[in-house]
Amino acid sequence: MEPASGDEKRALTEQAFRQASFSMSVFDAEQRYQRLNDMACLVMGVEEAALLGHPFPFGVPADVSQDGTLIALREVVRTGKPVHYESFTRAPSGIREHAWNLELWPVFGESGEVTAVGMAGFDSSEQHWARQRLAVLDAASISLGRSLDLGRIAEELTELIVPRFAEFASVDLFDDVLRGEEPSEPAEGADLVLRRVAHFSTSHDLSVVEVGGTDRYPWFSPPARAIREGKAVLSSGSGDPDFERWMSAVPQRASRLEAEGGLVTSVLAVPLIARGSTLGVTVLFRARTDEFNEDDFTLAKELASRAALYVDNARRYTRERNTALALQASLLPHGPSQQAAVDVAARYQPADTRAGVGGDWFDVIPLSGARVGLVVGDVVGHGIHACATMGRLRTAVQTLADVDLPPDELLAHLDDLVIRLNGDSEDRGLEFDGAFGETGATCLYAVYDPVSRMLTAASAGHPPPVLVLPDGTTRLLDIGVGPVLGVGGLPFEALEMEVPEGSLLALYSDGLVEARQPDPDLGIERLRTVLTDPIATADLDAGCDHILETMLPEHPMDDVALVLARTRALHSDRVAVWDLETDYPVVAEARRLATAQLVEWGLEECSFVTELVVSELVTNALRYGMEPIQLRLIYDRTLICEVSDSNSTSPHLRRARIFDEGGRGLMLVAQLTAKWGTRHTATGKTIWTEQALRPELGR
Repeated sequence: MEPASGDEKRALTEQAFRQASFSMSVFDAEQRYQRLNDMACLVMGVEEAALLGHPFPFGVPADVSQDGTLIALREVVRTGKPVHYESFTRAPSGIREHAWNLELWPVFGESGEVTAVGMAGFDSSEQHWARQRLAVLDAASISLGRSLDLGRIAEELTELIVPRFAEFASVDLFDDVLRGEEPSEPAEGADLVLRRVAHFSTSHDLSVVEVGGTDRYPWFSPPARAIREGKAVLSSGSGDPDFERWMSAVPQRASRLEAEGGLVTSVLAVPLIARGSTLGVTVLFRARTDEFNEDDFTLAKELASRAALYVDNARRYTRERNTALALQASLLPHGPSQQAAVDVAARYQPADTRAGVGGDWFDVIPLSGARVGLVVGDVVGHGIHACATMGRLRTAVQTLADVDLPPDELLAHLDDLVIRLNGDSEDRGLEFDGAFGETGATCLYAVYDPVSRMLTAASAGHPPPVLVLPDGTTRLLDIGVGPVLGVGGLPFEALEMEVPEGSLLALYSDGLVEARQPDPDLGIERLRTVLTDPIATADLDAGCDHILETMLPEHPMDDVALVLARTRALHSDRVAVWDLETDYPVVAEARRLATAQLVEWGLEECSFVTELVVSELVTNALRYGMEPIQLRLIYDRTLICEVSDSNSTSPHLRRARIFDEGGRGLMLVAQLTAKWGTRHTATGKTIWTEQALRPELGR
């Protein structure tokens, strides 16, 4: 074959230029169109003749940005060097966005100056979307799963998808999932109602459902089909009759889609399935780009699969957290305690972390003799086990306090209990593969007596309370902090001090003072500063809220227990004390003294029972006790009668037989009074009773 002539070569070159499978254009040095091949004309949507001689971007619609291309053309003329430029925009002749690779090169004249610029444009949308899919998967491996918050996981999923993969994405979950429960099976043929957890779109919000609202999906809609069939459903959007029915069912949804540019090119609904349960659905819309293809389909399923696993983890965490919170709420005090020794307010603030609810607790325990016990404790760890252990320790403290053990002895018994619990935990740990670890806990127990205004407190590894005096000055109580509970073999020391009436005691767990800094000493000093603010001390409930708001970050890493107690005093006009002789005629004298005191207090209606109680208790003290013997009446919210002697032997309630001459006295006392008991002291014992008073008579 003979070589082509010059004319043939030019004709062949022209044909190659015209028929190239990619866009080719030639511009002069002023960026005016000089030549366009057929593909370039197809992209521009006009004939070549309509553009020749016009400066770029003539012929490009105003809503299609071409600033980058114009800058690249000028750069080639200025530098005389080729330029590679990438853009993502729709073609002037189309409605969908594409990825473009543009190669621009200079054309030099005989004198060496740039006389023209050649430009070749390649549609690289397929490669672009492939890279985007890889980028989405890479981003998903980094961002998804960092949180155990259902809403945040859903938000992260929609932000991954939009705008790299779709113009709109939503995540809807069943209400059961949001409560931490297993989702129930939807009824066959019924519409599905799901809760909107997150959505995201490229421009203004396409959603007709607010986050937190519900969306009803008809049984024929792509989302409902995806959930029922357990697989992704792809719809061609505006060309799909079922999609049209779905849109017409909610006119507002259709109008918003029209505002976004008209027809939806593709809809993809993917169920969120994890561990065999369908948790919800994610719905994706495309309106200005190509329809979802097989690769998009695969990517969507992979993303949904990953997200569903994280959603299910969050659901399980929510269930455990809700269970722990419910358990803890059932174990903590409810409402004000029935005592008048202190005005009290308390708060429990759970931790806001994936570790779960902790084991902090507090308690206000009414004691005999109008006294009150104040408790704050902290079980090491988080979750159900910590809550259950907290409940056992709280019950133990209440039981030990009820037998009137002093604080140091109470903590010693509690220490023994924790050691036994640890022994049990080792056995259960073998059985349940280590699910139960060793128990560690701290505890502060304080007893306040409003008659003597004496405070007795002991600590087992717990931070000391802060005392705010009536003049506003603060003082950190110098309690000898003993070992944490469970160590064993070491004693606990009790602090005893007189507290002025109207003083404020702040008891707290370490989460309060270590929330913003690891050094507890700095946290305690900060707490003392906060307690000097009148807002923290004027109203106790408001004070608790103010302290928590000031001391804690928005998302505390540890749970916190806080108790504020303002001391009250029972003055001498409410307390009567008599030292009694040790011969039997004193019984009648004791009855007379008690009756006279009741008349003075206006409690004559209590005289009969009080005479019987005084007679029985004083007689028992004379018969079985040791001198000195003391009778005390306390007029508080109840009428308290106490008889003390120096013998530590406790009386026992027993049922007298028919022919017994004695043994009925304590039985009568128990039946006629609200409660009775024995309190041991360093010098002997006290037998006490309480009689309920009408509300208008109580303190």
